[in-house]
Amino acid sequence: MTGFSAEWLALREPYDARARNPEVLDAIATFLKPLPAVRVIDLACGTGSTLRSLSPRLPARQNWHLIDHDVRLLMQAKATPLAKDIDVTVVPLDLNRDLEAALDGEIDLVATSALLDLVSAAWLDRLALALAARSIPFYAALSYDGRTGFTPTDLFDTRVMAGMNAHQTTDKGFGPALGPTAAAFMIARFKSLGYSVVHGAADWVMGPEDRDIQTEILLGWANASDEMGGLPLADATAWLTRRRRAVEAGCSSLRVGHIDFFATPSATR
Repeated sequence: MTGFSAEWLALREPYDARARNPEVLDAIATFLKPLPAVRVIDLACGTGSTLRSLSPRLPARQNWHLIDHDVRLLMQAKATPLAKDIDVTVVPLDLNRDLEAALDGEIDLVATSALLDLVSAAWLDRLALALAARSIPFYAALSYDGRTGFTPTDLFDTRVMAGMNAHQTTDKGFGPALGPTAAAFMIARFKSLGYSVVHGAADWVMGPEDRDIQTEILLGWANASDEMGGLPLADATAWLTRRRRAVEAGCSSLRVGHIDFFATPSATR
């Protein structure tokens, strides 16, 4: 799977934490509150942002298995300062090849963040079926859903985003990705398997002061759109130049749409 740098994950984490849907988080906390201890599997954990966001809401005794293909990110996740009753194990694993191996044993919750929009319908269906067969609840945060809002607007915004959203559906190592439709696909799939689902928006909201992350996002979008032929190179370059000038002038705001959901089976283990 295409990797992400630790620097990018660190830059985005405060925006992720602020965006996580509170009703979804409350539903997870309420569901797991009666348990004396919980075992959580975090798929594609990166540097551990889900661990840091979710662990304060769970019962005191926790066992986390953090799974990622990138050992360097796992070592950073392992170093997260945590309460004394939280144990963390890091597991380097190829989730395309060995997904089912990640779901062995007694599990109270499987979680992931910013993953679903990068993988294929076939892989998502495989995940949903594996979880349903084991009656495991599932929390998915920060799945990009294609909604964006720019201030100020630009003539080329729509064409750049069309190219970027097309790029989201290219193969990231798991087959052709579902991109912006992944969360809706997975919510429907879990409902078809008898799960109850709580879901809601989890948008990044960036104001004029959020210059660094806006600059990184806009550059990534321009590059993705260029790869897909969303605009001629000269037009894409001009769009990025105008956008960067707005960021530097302190007059740029950006909203990026995401969906969070928590799916629970009718019966749990």
